[in-house]
Amino acid sequence: MTKLLLAGSTALFASAAAAQQTHIRVAMQLEPPHLDPTSAAAQAIDAVVYSNIFEGLTRFMSDGSVVPGLAESWEISEDGLTYTFHLRDGVTFHDGTTMDAEDVKFSLDRARAEDSANAQKALFTSIADVTVIDPLTVQLTLSAPNGSLLFNLAWGDAVIVAPESIEDIATNPIGTGAFMFSNWVQGDRIDIARNPDYWGTPANLETATFRFISDPTAAFASVMAEDVDVFTGFPAPENLPQFEADPRFQVLVGNTEGETILAMNNQRAPFDNVLVRQAVAHAIDRQAVIDGAMYGLGTPIGTHFAPHHPDYVDLTGISQYDPERSRELLAEAGFADGFDTTLKLPPPSYARRGGEIIAAQLRAVGINAEIENQEWAQWLESTFRGYDFGLTIVSHTEPMDIGIYANPEYYFQYDNAELQELMATLDVTSDPAARSEMLAEAQTIIAEDYVNGYLFELAFPTVARAGIEGLWLNQPTSAIDLTGVTWP
Repeated sequence: MTKLLLAGSTALFASAAAAQQTHIRVAMQLEPPHLDPTSAAAQAIDAVVYSNIFEGLTRFMSDGSVVPGLAESWEISEDGLTYTFHLRDGVTFHDGTTMDAEDVKFSLDRARAEDSANAQKALFTSIADVTVIDPLTVQLTLSAPNGSLLFNLAWGDAVIVAPESIEDIATNPIGTGAFMFSNWVQGDRIDIARNPDYWGTPANLETATFRFISDPTAAFASVMAEDVDVFTGFPAPENLPQFEADPRFQVLVGNTEGETILAMNNQRAPFDNVLVRQAVAHAIDRQAVIDGAMYGLGTPIGTHFAPHHPDYVDLTGISQYDPERSRELLAEAGFADGFDTTLKLPPPSYARRGGEIIAAQLRAVGINAEIENQEWAQWLESTFRGYDFGLTIVSHTEPMDIGIYANPEYYFQYDNAELQELMATLDVTSDPAARSEMLAEAQTIIAEDYVNGYLFELAFPTVARAGIEGLWLNQPTSAIDLTGVTWP
């Protein structure tokens, strides 16, 4: 009798444990400023909502491939100017309303509108018209062929939203994804729950919580104490060996699209002088930054392009560490005694830790960069949108985003007509060999113009409880996609 009772108790315990594993607690370093991916550049927004809550016509997979999303298929006209998308039938938003071609038209028209707040509005400039053919068919007419259109439509900035829920999207996001927004306790957590009416494969998890832990020491403590189950973008790489040696955990180290740069305000003196920008670039020992701030995690870059991309050109030699050359260039530019500037640092560890190292390197050649630590919302408002900075450090996690250098209103305000014309030509070119040639030229132009100080491609370490499967290893776009995660 006793043995039977014990066996039954064990079975009940195992059943309860399995039930508990339908919930997952995911930690990340940055809290989103809001939850509308179509009106801000903060990667923390996409990290929470991409695929989980919102979906686009196409979507990225973890290997970077682009696959059908809300559009199950499409045709492209021979001249490349007309894309006809066939939408999935039976898709509803989380409030129960039907997702149809009118919502697609609303979303894309809103993104490309003259007064659009979309941070990647340039993705949609080639779209001349969006026409509803019927409830499940929508046609995009382009002003010129765009070989990147399907790629562009996979971005978080291109997700499909409904006009009925757009007013409250920042705090109550209503999408079509496998999870629904439940709750947001600002400064602490965001809760999501499985969408019971999802059009596709249902999520295995019933609920998930995103927690925000900015301090690296607190991040380490929370994982070790098993207060969280997953920490994505773990901010203390020096602790990874401890987790690797602990059978309770698994460590995943993938690559990202995150070009980490020392950005310079190209319209503010003295950084409007290419000699000064060149001097800054030669003052930086990027490997020392990688070793000191990231404990060796990161790949050196010499331009704004991901090293794992087949079209990457290694231009690190153009801006190699050479402090003596840096001093010569400063003297040539009229700053033999150096100058003072600001170095605005957002919260991520690569910025705060890297900023201290870079400030010391700049000081060694006579540039006194006064550090100002900023919270994420402050950085977005004053530095990114307000252009109020001399130098700043940030990682650009958007995929294939070299096109930002063709936008003179982007926060580092680089204005080069030659590059703008090149990128416009690239947009209408579909031949792979020609595109590769143009991408190489674009990389070289910005490297030789020393637009920014190019540091390293951000690695993406994730620490998770053993047994959790389906987490993305790499980050082809910023996403903590939980739709395929299991915890048996």
